[in-house]
Formats: sequence, structure tokens, C-alpha cells
Amino acid sequence: MKIALIGYGKMGKAIEEVAVAKGHEIILKIDVQNAHEFTKENISNADVAIEFTGPHSAFENVKKCIELGVPVVSGSTGWLDKWNEIETACTAHNGCLVYSSNYSIGVNLFFEVNKQLAKLMEPYSEYDVSMIELHHTEKKDAPSGTAISLAEQILANIGRKNQWVNAPSITPSDLIITSERIDPAPGTHTVTYSSSIDTIEIIHTAHTRKGFASGAVLAAEFANKKNGIFTMKEVLGL
Repeated sequence: MKIALIGYGKMGKAIEEVAVAKGHEIILKIDVQNAHEFTKENISNADVAIEFTGPHSAFENVKKCIELGVPVVSGSTGWLDKWNEIETACTAHNGCLVYSSNYSIGVNLFFEVNKQLAKLMEPYSEYDVSMIELHHTEKKDAPSGTAISLAEQILANIGRKNQWVNAPSITPSDLIITSERIDPAPGTHTVTYSSSIDTIEIIHTAHTRKGFASGAVLAAEFANKKNGIFTMKEVLGL
């Protein structure tokens, strides 16, 4: 499979290592230094693009891939306020997008555990739920996309919580997400249910970027020759 990498930072390099080890070919590497090379001619030979950039460029990158007819796997966060436009573009161009805030197989299993725990905790109002997400200082967005995904799963299942906030709050209906930036820290997400009697926690800690990279390549293999919008839930058959 021929892959175009849109974004060639630490994640892009980790994805390249995994993809090449699995026998795939990287035919294009786009970063800020050579953004002008992100053209129809250069990307047309790719079977799929993998996009890991930043909040300010991700939307245009994903949209461009869809408009140029290249299936795209995106792991960029902080741009989902424009999600409806991407859905429209994907339908109009019969395109393919796999999107996840986190491509780690472990994190996606963690998502399922989080949803199930929230359902179990719903009847027990004596437990307050909160979250902490810890990442390296180079991470541009806060809270992390993974933390937002976890929070939205909790909000969908815990009726006493109305919204997530990324700041201290004394409002009982707020789900507080605390963001910490410390080096080195690939990523830790903790969901805590606490009462005066006891505490229940679920924690996912990433040790390296390889887990994210492996999942992204798996998603690219899934996206090849497909149409529609998918998540890691479909990729992993959860």
C-alpha cells in the first residue's frame, strides 16, 4: 500500500517506521517546510493519506484529501467544530475518512470500559466523576481529544452531568477535566468516581507513541478502497 504522510513530526516518523516494517511504501511526506508539495499530482498515487498535524491545519488537510479522492486517516484534534463540513464534503465526493482522537488499540478498548463503567455508576449519585489528562508540553490542545471523547461518553451515560469544563468548578453538574503538561509524558488519562466511602478509578497510560502509530497504520489498511466515515470502533470490530 502506498501511503502519504500529512504531518511529519514525531507521530509521522513513528507511523513511517511501523508502516515500512509492515511492507508499505511512504510516497509523500508533507510538513510545514514543504506544504507547497501537497498537490493533486503528488498525492494522486497514494492509496491512503495519514494526517497528524495541528488544530489550525487539520481541517483543510482532511478536506483537501477528500476532495482529491484520497482516503484519509486523521488523528489531529482540536478542529471538530468543523465536523459537519467534513461530513458534507465526504458525501459530496464519495470520500473516505477514518477519524479517531486516539488510534491506540488500548485506548479504544479503554473507551469501551469507560462507557460501561459510566452506565454502571449512573444510579449512584453519591459518586462524583472527574478526569485528569497528562501529556507532554508540546501538545498544543487542552483538554486532549481523548479526554473529550471520554468526557462525552460519560455525559451520554451520567444524567447528573451536563457539560465538561477544563477548569475548576463548584457546579455539581459540571464534569471537570484537569489538564497537566509535564515532560516526558506520551499520555495518561484517569477517570475517577469518588464518594465519601471509596474511590473507583480507571487509568490508561501510554508508554510510547508506537501504540498510536500501529493503530493509525491499521486504520489506513482498513480505509484503503472504502467510502464513508469510520472510527476505530469499526476498524477494530468493537
